[in-house]
Amino acid sequence: MAIENETTSSQALRIYRDLVEWYPLLTPVGDYAEEAALYRRMFEAHCQRPPRTLLDLGSGGGHNAAHLKKALACTLVDLEPAMLALSRRLNPECEHIQGDMRLVRFGRVFDCVLVHDAVSYMTSRTDLASAIATAFAHTVPGGVAIFQPDFVSETFKPGTETGGSDGNGRGLRYLEWRWVPDSKTDMYVTDMAYLLRDENGAVRVVHDRHFMGLFPRTMWLEVIATAGFEPLVVPFEHSLYSDTGHEVFLGLRPVAD
Repeated sequence: MAIENETTSSQALRIYRDLVEWYPLLTPVGDYAEEAALYRRMFEAHCQRPPRTLLDLGSGGGHNAAHLKKALACTLVDLEPAMLALSRRLNPECEHIQGDMRLVRFGRVFDCVLVHDAVSYMTSRTDLASAIATAFAHTVPGGVAIFQPDFVSETFKPGTETGGSDGNGRGLRYLEWRWVPDSKTDMYVTDMAYLLRDENGAVRVVHDRHFMGLFPRTMWLEVIATAGFEPLVVPFEHSLYSDTGHEVFLGLRPVAD
C-alpha cells in the first residue's frame, strides 16, 4: 500500500471536522481527569513559581482544560475550527485561538505550556522543532512545558485497540490499528474505523487515517534542548499505561536564558 508522508496541515481527518460532534464519545471528558491531575502535579513540581497560566497547544476538544481550568487560567490553541467550537461549549471561560502550533506567536508568556498528543502529528524533525520552538517562545523564564507524544521509537509497538462510549441516545465504537509502513522510519500510521450509531439506531462506518511522527528519545531531548529548554524525561504514571513504557518530556525554561 502506498503511503504519502503527509504533514499536520494536510491531514483531512473527519473526526476533527464534520464528525466533530462524535468526538466526546470517542474520548469522553471524564477519562481525562487522571491525566490532567498528573500534568498539574508536574507543573507544580517543576515551575519555579506558583503556576497560574497555561497555554494548551493542540488543545482539541478541550478535555484536558476542562480539568486544568480549575487551577490555571487556560488559553487553548488548535488548528481545527470545529474542535475549537466544541471546546468553547465545554470551556466558555477559557480563551480560544485558532492556529498552527508550529507557527503561532502571541507576544506573551505563560507559566505552563502543554503540548498533548497532538504533537504526535509532527511527522518530521523540522515540524517537531517548530512546535517546540513555539512552546519555548511562550514559556516564562522559570516556567515549564510538557510534551506528550503517544510513542517514541523505543516504546512503539504495532497493534490494535478498541473502545468508545454512548451518550444522548447515540453510540460510537472504534477500532484503532497502528502500523509502520515499510518505506518509513520516522512515522507510523494509525487507521481508525468508527462505527457510529445515531438516535434512530442506524449505523454507519467511517475511516480516518492518521500519520504520526515516530522519533527516538535522544532526538526528542536534543530538539527540546536546542529550543533553549533544559530537557527532562519522566515516566507517564497513569493507571491505564503503567506497563507500556509511555513517557512525558519536560522542557524547563531557565530563569536566565
